[in-house]
Amino acid sequence: MIRSKLPDVGTTIFTVMSRLAIEHKAINLGQGFPDFDPDPALCALVTKAMADGHNQYPYMPGVAPLREAIAAKTRELYGHAYDPETEITVTSGATEALMATVLAAVGSGDEVVVIEPCYDSYLPAIRLAGGTAVPVPLRAPTEADPYYRIDWQRVRDAITSKTRLLMLNFPHNPTGAVLEESDLDALEAIVRDTGVLLVSDEVYEHIVFDGKPHASVARRPLLAEHAFVISSFGKTYHTTGWKIGYCCAPRQLSAELRKVHQFMVFTVPSPMQFALAEFMRDPKPYLDLPAFYQAKRDRLSEGLAKTRFRPLPSPGTFFLLADYSQISKQSEADFARDLTVKHGVTVIPVSAFYRQPDAPESNHRIVRFCFAKKDATLDAALERLQHV
Repeated sequence: MIRSKLPDVGTTIFTVMSRLAIEHKAINLGQGFPDFDPDPALCALVTKAMADGHNQYPYMPGVAPLREAIAAKTRELYGHAYDPETEITVTSGATEALMATVLAAVGSGDEVVVIEPCYDSYLPAIRLAGGTAVPVPLRAPTEADPYYRIDWQRVRDAITSKTRLLMLNFPHNPTGAVLEESDLDALEAIVRDTGVLLVSDEVYEHIVFDGKPHASVARRPLLAEHAFVISSFGKTYHTTGWKIGYCCAPRQLSAELRKVHQFMVFTVPSPMQFALAEFMRDPKPYLDLPAFYQAKRDRLSEGLAKTRFRPLPSPGTFFLLADYSQISKQSEADFARDLTVKHGVTVIPVSAFYRQPDAPESNHRIVRFCFAKKDATLDAALERLQHV
């Protein structure tokens, strides 16, 4: 037997709920992946890259055309010029970028401030690095104010001499919260006063609604100087199964990230990288993404409003939260399971994104729906939810 480094970590909630959905033939609005294909033109570019001979190990940090395309897009959208040779690294999905960043930056005894609820890979990554997570909860929504909000004073108070990283994720999974310019102001003041390094998980950067721009930390020079900014082609181009992401960071930070990256995966598939580089020449697919997903958000929200669920606002991501307190007093985990088994619709309990998912303060009778689905899938799910 080996001694587990993650003794209290089991199978992720996404795998558990997706397996349950298959067993009960439920409509899966739980795990965050589209049930539709990427642009055929992008797939054709992968085939072309294979035919052109891009089938062997590429350069460890990523092929030059793709890093250059990422640099150009980031400069155009956020005004920060990253050096594609030394400051951009292509990774095996955003999750690998997150893990490599934490392993590179965090050591035994270090503390990492995380905003709860948070994506499930954050806490295990911190533990594997020998660090300690210090959670700061978002303020949960109320009937008077149905948004999750960040309390920057609580974030500041959580930072100590042991703090190595502050991990952020906006647009936020699972709540859909986004940052405003005032949030960047508050964050900038914290970084200026403490010098803390940032991990900014921005995989939903192109899914921000209602005409608002994405408030990337790369927009502010001081924040960019202290940040690992991580994103994902999976969310942007409907290719979650390709597992290709990237990290933009200053030269010194990127150098440490790459030391870990090269021994985790070394590099990522060549043909996808060359295809993405070519596809990125046209900005229209990611510029049109907010309108594409906003229509789906509105379809789901308007449909849920006709049920006993109370949909909450979704300013970003392809997730929508809904309050089920008029339906059941069950915990979020039990309600999600029963919804799958008894009503044939799978969701994710928001409590699963907390360090202590069974604690009362982690349960607000809210579940997460994914609307990155065909309209027919959303309509079929809404039909079933009418009877809940």
